[in-house]
Amino acid sequence: MAASVDLRQLQAKLDLKCPCCLLYFTDPVRLAGCSHSFCRSCITTYYCKVKRSAGCPLCREGFELKDLRPNRELAVLVNLVPREEKEKEWEKEEEPEPARAGAWGGQRSAGRREAVKEEEISEISKQLEMTEETIRLLREDLSKTKEYTFQIKSQITKDFCCMKEYIERQERNTLMFIEQEQQATQQKIEETIDQLCVEVNKLTDIKAQMEKGLGNLPERDRYKGSPLTTDKIILEEKINVVTSAVDDLKKQLEMLLLEKYPGQFPPEQPPDLHQETRVCSISSESAAKNPEPGTSSQFSQWADDVTFDLTRIYQHLVITAQNKKVMVSSYPSDYEPSPKRFCISQVLCSQSFSTGCHYWEVITKDSDGWAVGVAHEMIGKRDKLGRSEHSWCVEWVGSKKQLSAWHRDQETLLNREKPLKVGVFLELQKKTVSFYSITDKEMLLHTFEINTSDPLYPAFWLYCLDKNGSLTISHTKRR
Repeated sequence: MAASVDLRQLQAKLDLKCPCCLLYFTDPVRLAGCSHSFCRSCITTYYCKVKRSAGCPLCREGFELKDLRPNRELAVLVNLVPREEKEKEWEKEEEPEPARAGAWGGQRSAGRREAVKEEEISEISKQLEMTEETIRLLREDLSKTKEYTFQIKSQITKDFCCMKEYIERQERNTLMFIEQEQQATQQKIEETIDQLCVEVNKLTDIKAQMEKGLGNLPERDRYKGSPLTTDKIILEEKINVVTSAVDDLKKQLEMLLLEKYPGQFPPEQPPDLHQETRVCSISSESAAKNPEPGTSSQFSQWADDVTFDLTRIYQHLVITAQNKKVMVSSYPSDYEPSPKRFCISQVLCSQSFSTGCHYWEVITKDSDGWAVGVAHEMIGKRDKLGRSEHSWCVEWVGSKKQLSAWHRDQETLLNREKPLKVGVFLELQKKTVSFYSITDKEMLLHTFEINTSDPLYPAFWLYCLDKNGSLTISHTKRR
């Protein structure tokens, strides 16, 4: 009761009601000039109505909305008023009272609704203006982008026209050079044939005279043998130099585009070097344990179409040719983030095998440092092939001119030349994986016994400093 009495005394001394709506203050604010207080919504509604001639409703001193200051002390005092008493005031506000029709209190609800409406309209107007401005700017950007793209396309078309003219000119010059060399060689061969024909006639005459009787011939006419020797013809060597230069130019252009725009310019897939040939029998302990197929056609019945996995690849490796060619790049590729991405120059295939027999071939001639093998999914992001218990491979290190087989960080030297193409035969029933060098015949390089029953993935490593290095999964038709 004491608190209630104190509150009544406080209400008697202080006016806790807005002079506009005659209800308890809601969010009270004070005018900076005259210090009179009002509900924020009441004074805002009043200002919106009179605007240019806005003056304090009590003293007429001019003000603007920026002059409103929160009256926190008054807000604290209003909060002391019991909720029940405020609710009574609100109930009275909802009742139609003619006596209050002319007062500010009768307009409280309408005023506040109008103020809220005005604020919402103002906010929507601002959003409309911002949206329209954004649309205008985007249209300007679109127009500029179209114009810029048109200019760039025109310039690129012009540059490529120049390059085409240059290449066509060089093509004509190269063909002319080859034609001239061919004609010169042909002339040389014809001259040699003519000289040899003369020599044949001489030898025929000498033989005929010798058959008639050697003693009748003058000493000076005796046959002493022809001093003529045919010069070595180097046309093939010259043509090889030209074709090699053209091939290098094609590779350099391809690498330049792939390094700058990886994945946007897939190169022409290399021709399939696979040829069906007989198997060269190898008398080795590993070969005896694992009887390999007798012909390459027997391999092809287990051939699988495997492709590189973009989530299990090092950022400085680029995938092209329908995800069948991987090459080293000077620039990191913009791959999607992946927790499985390698931190070293390695890549796995998307396909895995846990049962049956499987076979694939890899073109290795275009890299001077590589490893081809299989790996368990648990291989670490920094584990190089063959250096853990979860991977098996054969590896060529060009600087050492050395071919090795690796597993669990143990190296087995293979006294073989660099394979230009490697075949991998995975026989999971017998838990073995065999590697073959594929040329005009199949030659077993090494066989591992696999001590796991988990799925295995085709796996590859590329020497990072070999900027033009690449490995290509060769297409093997399944029989």
